[in-house]
Amino acid sequence: MAESVREQRIAAIRRFSRFYTRRIGVLHEGLLGSPYSLTEGRIIYELARRAALTASDLGADLGLDAGYLSRVLKGLEDKGVLSRRPSPEDARRALLSLTEDGQAAFALLNARSHDEIGELLNTLPEDACQRLVSALETAETLLSGEAVSPSSYLLRPHRPGDIGWVIQRHAELYAEEYGWDISFEALVAEVAAKFLHEFDPTGDCCWIAEMAGERVGSAFVVRQDAETAKLRLVIVDPKARGHGIGVRLVEECLRFARQAGYRRMMLWTNDVLHAARHIYEKAGFRLVATEAHHSFGKDLVGETWERDL
Repeated sequence: MAESVREQRIAAIRRFSRFYTRRIGVLHEGLLGSPYSLTEGRIIYELARRAALTASDLGADLGLDAGYLSRVLKGLEDKGVLSRRPSPEDARRALLSLTEDGQAAFALLNARSHDEIGELLNTLPEDACQRLVSALETAETLLSGEAVSPSSYLLRPHRPGDIGWVIQRHAELYAEEYGWDISFEALVAEVAAKFLHEFDPTGDCCWIAEMAGERVGSAFVVRQDAETAKLRLVIVDPKARGHGIGVRLVEECLRFARQAGYRRMMLWTNDVLHAARHIYEKAGFRLVATEAHHSFGKDLVGETWERDL
C-alpha cells in the first residue's frame, strides 16, 4: 500500500472519531448530563446487563488497566452505585453488582442515551437511517474481527442498484437450486422493469433485506387492481436463511398493503418452492388455484394464493 493512501485512511478514521465523539457528547464533563464519566457509565452498563462480574472480567472486556479500573470501581463504590460480595467459588475474588442507586443510575443513563440517539435518527430520512445502521454494523464487524450476529439484519426501501441485484440473484439461485433456464431471468427482468417504470409509492413498494451491509433478500408489492395487491419477487439468499428474514419480508409487505388501502393480497408461485409456500401459508395465504405449465425448461405446477387484509 502506498504510504500516501495509508496516511489518508488514518486521517479519515481520526476525523470521524473526532466528529463522533463531539456529536454524542463524549467530551462533556458528565456522560449524558450525569455525574458519571464515560468509563463509569460503561461500567454501570456492563454491570446492569451481566450479573456478578469480577474486576478482572471488566478489565478484560473493556481493555482497562487494572490500577485505573480499581480506582474507578472504588469511586463508584463510594458513591453507593456498586457493591462487592465474595465469590462462592473463590472467596479471594469479589463479585460486583449494582446497588438500588446503581440500578437507578443505569435507568437514567439508558433512557437518556436512547432518547439522544432517537433524536439523532429523527433528523435523517428512513433510507439514511438504514444506511447508517448498516455502515456501523460493517465497521463493528471489520474492527472486531467477529461476524455480525446472525439475527442482525435490516429491511429498507429500494435504491439505485437494488433492482439489478434482485434480477441477478433470482437468476443465479433458481438456476442453482431448481435448474431453471435463462427464460426465468427474462421474466424477472420484465417484472422488475415494469415495477421501476410504473412505480407509485402510494401503492407499490420494494423491501431489501441487508445483513452486515450486504443484500440478502427482497420482496415487492405491486398494484393488481384498486383493491388487490400482488406479492412478487420474494427471495432470501441461502447464507441468510434460517433467521426469519423471509417471514419478516412478507409481514412488512402485508403491513404496507393494508396501509395503502388494499383489501386483499395475491401471489403466484410454483409447487416446488416448498420453503416459500410454507411462509405464505404461515402468513395466512390460502391456495385458490393450480395450473400445470411448462416454463423455464421444466414441467411445473403454478399456484395462485390469496388472503384478505
